[in-house]
Amino acid sequence: MVKKVHRLGLFGLGAFGRLIVRHLAPYFDILAYDPSPEARAYAKRHNVSLVSLEEAAGCKVVILATPIRTLKELATKIGPHVPLDGLVIDVGSVKVKPAAWLQEALPPQVSILCTHPLFGPQSAKFGIHGMEIVVCPVRVRHLKPIVQFFERTLDLKVSLTTPEIHDRALAAVQGLTHMIAKVLSGLEPLPRVHTTRSYDLMMQGVGLVQGDSDELFMSIERDNPFAAEIRKRFFAEIDGLRDRLEAHSHAAD
Repeated sequence: MVKKVHRLGLFGLGAFGRLIVRHLAPYFDILAYDPSPEARAYAKRHNVSLVSLEEAAGCKVVILATPIRTLKELATKIGPHVPLDGLVIDVGSVKVKPAAWLQEALPPQVSILCTHPLFGPQSAKFGIHGMEIVVCPVRVRHLKPIVQFFERTLDLKVSLTTPEIHDRALAAVQGLTHMIAKVLSGLEPLPRVHTTRSYDLMMQGVGLVQGDSDELFMSIERDNPFAAEIRKRFFAEIDGLRDRLEAHSHAAD
């Protein structure tokens, strides 16, 4: 039996918060803050302690698994209650804005680790073995044991980077993927017979993200400071392709 050495304050028992409970409950006593009725029912079924904001923020390790639109205000609310030797971790899909908000709201002694697990409830439904987590050490005193926990205990692949490098890459990696998935989902029903391998792979990718909330999609597109430029280039390519096809059709006539 694993000895639990710390309490973990978890903000948010939505889809990703529940994934966190699933994989961290063996190692931490989880104290969760989420006032929704759904969270109350989930906590009762999974032996998670629902506590006040102050008590959850007072844990030595705090994970923020709430929508990015709530993160700035939440950081301000928990700031006075986080232990000065504590660690605050966020798990959102963008990093530049959360890194700035957390540095502004939390005392300078508090460690801040911005992370982005490159998986979710759908892609991790059979486990997280070998999956990747991006780690941005914004303000961390003891990074090595954290990385070792991710790698050795959770069996994750850790990629260290900065919030800016992360957001530049994910503007395309996530921004384009989710946008294309939204378009294809809007074209349903699409064929499921007489398909090609490339089509099947494309639809498999759509299936991995089409269950994500519209709020997550909007956050990826709205809150990543580099997403607008990727969208501009993408739509320019679409417009150029449409012009070529229309020109070809006119020439054929």
